[in-house]
Amino acid sequence: MNVRTRVLIFCMCLTSTVWGRQAAAQSSADWTEFHRTNMQRWNPNESLLNPHNVQNLKLKWSYTTGSQVYCPPTVANGVVFIGSDDFKLYALKAATGELLWSFATGDSVHTAPAVADGVVYFGSWDGKVYALNARNGAKIWSFNTGNNIDSGPAVANGVVFVGSEEGDLYALKAATGAKLWSYNIGSDFSSPAVANGVVYVGGVDGFVYALKASTGELLWVYMNNSSVPSSPAVLNGAVYVGDVFGNMYGLSAASGELLWSFNTGGTVYSSPAVAYGNVYFGGVNGNVYALKAGSGEQLWTYATGAFVYSSPAVANGVVYVGAENNNLYALDARTGNPLWSYATGAPVESSPAVVNGVVFVGSLDGNVYAFSLK
Repeated sequence: MNVRTRVLIFCMCLTSTVWGRQAAAQSSADWTEFHRTNMQRWNPNESLLNPHNVQNLKLKWSYTTGSQVYCPPTVANGVVFIGSDDFKLYALKAATGELLWSFATGDSVHTAPAVADGVVYFGSWDGKVYALNARNGAKIWSFNTGNNIDSGPAVANGVVFVGSEEGDLYALKAATGAKLWSYNIGSDFSSPAVANGVVYVGGVDGFVYALKASTGELLWVYMNNSSVPSSPAVLNGAVYVGDVFGNMYGLSAASGELLWSFNTGGTVYSSPAVAYGNVYFGGVNGNVYALKAGSGEQLWTYATGAFVYSSPAVANGVVYVGAENNNLYALDARTGNPLWSYATGAPVESSPAVVNGVVFVGSLDGNVYAFSLK
């Protein structure tokens, strides 16, 4: 798989005293992994930004890394964690963009980190999964898969779920990195979603897989005869995922049965966000879509005029998403009307995160951006 395909498919210091007080109980408003902990890319705890004031967003700060930023940010305990093509993972102070620490790997970092219990987990194209002390960046352990890590990790019940390019999905013990099980899908695949004891992934081989989280046992497979680069979202007994043929699917989480499908006419790399009974995602045809989660009926579409590889983030009635025309957009989640946009210096393939009135995103111009009302 070439570099461009890998990039498009998967893309995810406070003082020690302060961090120590917070590590045991992260804020419910935090965005601690690609899907967020609810596996929906929706922050139901956001209350500061809304459709009536988001037009007043201004640049709060930006931080320049050494190369392009495809990686989606995650935010925990007042710190933004994000990777770059300069081979590093960065920890930035969410309030100011101040560099707290950075950790150098052997290759690019494209996937969103996951943060749990004071530890940040992430993968690199050097083939390793890393666990670092979130306070100071000290390495706790690493696990060598031998292949590029294109999958953003998900953490649930003390287990890290992550995939590598050779097609292996790994379950690693969060405390030590010891392998609990692995399942070979046979092809590259999306970042996993974990819900109700099940791990869901989409594969480049044209299948969506559901595996038992405790053992790796295969529960079901849905075949759609098309590559599935989109990472699934899970809610209320349904799995939502897109494919290269331009389809967005609603599948039964219990059986993999097809509930509905919607065709956009262009490839869907964007992973869906699910909120307010709707599914939000972008397409290579340049459109952002909102569908009814129960039926797949189209509610609205917004044309950005450029490819949309970024996965939307939804918070308090607003959909945030990036596009290849360098812009980050804020759209009304109910109507799709544009509320605000900001032009970075290059395409925005990073997927935003929204925490406590601040929108965080990376850009291929090498910068990490934060926007707020003041």
